[in-house]
Amino acid sequence: MSADLAGGAAGTVSSTVERGPRIAAVLIAFGWHVAINLPAVLGAWSQYRLPWVVAAGWLVFGAVGAVAAVNLLRGRPSPTWPLVGILLLVDVAVFACTPGPLLFDSANFGWATLGWFVVLLLWGRRIPALVAVLTVGAAIALVGVVAVRGADAAELSRYAMAVYGNATLPIAMMIAINLLTTLAGSTARTVAARTAIETERAAAGRTHQTRRDRLAALDRTAGAILTELAQGRADPADPAVQRRCALEASRLRRLIAESDDVPDPLLHELRACVDVVERNGLPVDFVAVGALPPLPVEIRRQLAEPLTATLAAATRWARLTVVGQPDEVVVSLTTPGTSAITTEPATTTAGAPADWAGDGASGNSGGEVEYVYEKDEELVWVQTRWRAA
Repeated sequence: MSADLAGGAAGTVSSTVERGPRIAAVLIAFGWHVAINLPAVLGAWSQYRLPWVVAAGWLVFGAVGAVAAVNLLRGRPSPTWPLVGILLLVDVAVFACTPGPLLFDSANFGWATLGWFVVLLLWGRRIPALVAVLTVGAAIALVGVVAVRGADAAELSRYAMAVYGNATLPIAMMIAINLLTTLAGSTARTVAARTAIETERAAAGRTHQTRRDRLAALDRTAGAILTELAQGRADPADPAVQRRCALEASRLRRLIAESDDVPDPLLHELRACVDVVERNGLPVDFVAVGALPPLPVEIRRQLAEPLTATLAAATRWARLTVVGQPDEVVVSLTTPGTSAITTEPATTTAGAPADWAGDGASGNSGGEVEYVYEKDEELVWVQTRWRAA
């Protein structure tokens, strides 16, 4: 699994884990604003210097909080700093309209509620951003307290306790959420990495078993011809026997080449087959055009295997062409008809020949592989074509 995929899994888990805390933060902010602030504002209505300004400020606080809550729950960004500025201006207006005896009361709702709505706006940001906004709010409160109630030790002590109480819970909640998000992301990445390792191990096991099965099949077919040669039942000078030997050698060389770490595995595997017949003196014109896309071994096997028998049977010359594009690869072989196999495979359209020891012509996750075989009196033409799904 790639780093991007692991990161995406971590982000998904983090968002899921955060869902509950986001809802809780919205409920706390609006619960405080409605259940505590509203009764306090209504109870102190006659004591405010400008009660309608306070009422408008309460509504603006609620509107800003609603925008922040909706965007937070939907995972969309909010215009954070403009809305934070509006909350601070409302805080200043409410301080200016609140009489001295009510400065430390819930009737002065801006001071106590500022932190909760700022948490909604600054969700997912670093703690210093929240501390900075709360510091500005504390400065506004200090100016209001000193201007209205004085700067004696008792008032300043009460002010310090209020600042501590109003700032501690929002900061603690944001710290907890950030830690929870970090832990969830780390856990998701660990699980994703472990799953990737297990998946790769399982895939490696399947690949190893497949190679063992193919090697066993080659052992049976190659062993049969070697046994016949050893027992004298096959004549090494017989062209049919030579073709059988070349075919088995090509299959074995391609099986070995599949595990090589090379830039173009398909070309490497085809060259291994070409090398076998060239050692027998057959001239092969091998042409590759274009860039080959990455292909799994099953697709490469389906592209190369049908050509192996025809190439091994060629006795005069052969031309092997590979054309690569990002979403298509075509492999074709042309050889004189009189020197190639004389029996056309059972399947001559999309699909695999009847004796093809492959994994099926189509239906795998990498796309489809088509097989075409044509033969006339002069030439045999074999083509395999892969198209991306």
